Amino acid sequence: QVQLVESGGGLVQPGGSLRLSCAASGFTFRIFTMRWYRQAPGKERELVASITSFGSRTDYADSVEGRFTISRDNAKNTVYLQMNSLKPDDTALYLCNAQLGKATPYWGRGTQVTVSS
Repeated sequence: QVQLVESGGGLVQPGGSLRLSCAASGFTFRIFTMRWYRQAPGKERELVASITSFGSRTDYADSVEGRFTISRDNAKNTVYLQMNSLKPDDTALYLCNAQLGKATPYWGRGTQVTVSS
């Protein structure tokens, strides 16, 4: 059974940091491209960051470039999102996504991040 379980969200003040984790099981994690998306109320789902199967390439949305870092540990079947210099606009539900080629991706249920003073 495929599972993606996100954790690490919470309430943080502007300028603060959080590290999100997504633990994967039920599929061959190391060959999948992993992505973090976010969705804020009333807004479309936004691709935040992606990392290829062995971490050779990472990509970021312009809105998070230089502040967020995506990484993965294939031995632990886990992908991370280190978020620094957080802003109120980063408030959203953060979701983990796993995709092999153009196949239908797997999704987690998300972890809530709230940036507020």
